[in-house]
Amino acid sequence: MPGPLDRVALVSDVHGNLTALEAVLADIDARGITRIFNLGDYVGKGPRGREVVELCRRRCEVNLLGNWDDFLPDPARVLDSEGLAWWLAELGPGQGEWLRARPFCHDFLISGRRVRLFHASATSVHHRVRFDHDEEGFLGMFAATPATGDGPEPTIVGYGDTHDPYYEVGPGGRILFNTGSVGNAMDDPTPVYAIVEGVLDSEAPAPFSVQFVRVPYDVEAEIAVATRVGMPELAGYVSELRDGVYRGAMHDPALVRYHRRSGPA
Repeated sequence: MPGPLDRVALVSDVHGNLTALEAVLADIDARGITRIFNLGDYVGKGPRGREVVELCRRRCEVNLLGNWDDFLPDPARVLDSEGLAWWLAELGPGQGEWLRARPFCHDFLISGRRVRLFHASATSVHHRVRFDHDEEGFLGMFAATPATGDGPEPTIVGYGDTHDPYYEVGPGGRILFNTGSVGNAMDDPTPVYAIVEGVLDSEAPAPFSVQFVRVPYDVEAEIAVATRVGMPELAGYVSELRDGVYRGAMHDPALVRYHRRSGPA
């Protein structure tokens, strides 16, 4: 009989929501999980990006690059708004450089399966792959690209970015899953993260699973912080945190809008 399985917690898209992150980390600790991998988007949208970065640097073994982490502190960025200027100014010394220096992806072995993690897609943190992709979109997530580098093709890919948790088995038994969002979950606004369980660093087949965990937290406490510090775009933040209703046009480099299950937001 196999011994106890290893577990890794995967968090993503905290977006400055320290209250939600602390609740999720408390749940991870209560489960006895010590390895935490972060798939990016620490900042923007919420009021405490600086504190989120500090906490993730202490607690997360792996910290990957997200689109906001690349875009917001970019010294060549020309797009600006009151919100973007505020979120950038809220960062601590050197945090912008740290964010932009995060690795693009992380590979590891578990139960004979090669897992690849990144923020949005195999090509760029700014290329979004939604849950309703076609087969070409699915297979593209497993491809070796200039961003991922050469190496063995993964059999499992996990990512964040879209704030939509899902699990899909596709051609060749490949598994694609999205962790959802800790700090800015949509539809169901309850923070969500994923747990990958199996035998780490093993090429031998063994039991394996992916679990999604929803963690309630004090939404009103987080809104109170954003209100107290005078964060811009507060009404949109409140709508997302209370109701899971996306605020509309997103300030990211592609200037794209989320497309929810009900259509364009």
